[in-house]
Amino acid sequence: MELADVLTLLERLAEIGEKNDVELKYDGLSIKIRRPCPSAGAAPAIIQGYPQTAVGAPSPHPVAAEPKEEESEFPPGMEVVKSPIVGTFYRAPSPESPPYVEVGSHVKKGDTLCIIEAMKIMNEIEADTEGKVVKILVENGQPVEFGQPLFLIDPNG
Repeated sequence: MELADVLTLLERLAEIGEKNDVELKYDGLSIKIRRPCPSAGAAPAIIQGYPQTAVGAPSPHPVAAEPKEEESEFPPGMEVVKSPIVGTFYRAPSPESPPYVEVGSHVKKGDTLCIIEAMKIMNEIEADTEGKVVKILVENGQPVEFGQPLFLIDPNG
């Protein structure tokens, strides 16, 4: 399915959701879009996702994000640079170019660390702090999620 098709589908669902409750089921996930109560005025529709049980009935509990391990998995005092978007991680501006940083590189605030490609747009990810790159946590060309740790920087390095 092309992006334009997805956007058209979402617009159509929003139109339908203004008049009716909508439920979508796909690959074990159920998404419900409910109309707001008339007394709520112009409140936005409520969207809830429910995982399907083995017999196909929705779970009584909304899907919650998996609790991610906090930065405690990394040595204390390290700055963890996390992905601000979902996309593909690239260490260099092109395959022929050298990486922006290597383990041991000293970076300043605002230095480019990598690129994350999202929807054909190259987004430069910059250092938020000055320090020494201690570890690169993602392989070149690997997909990354929002909030996924990318680099460890030692601000005292």
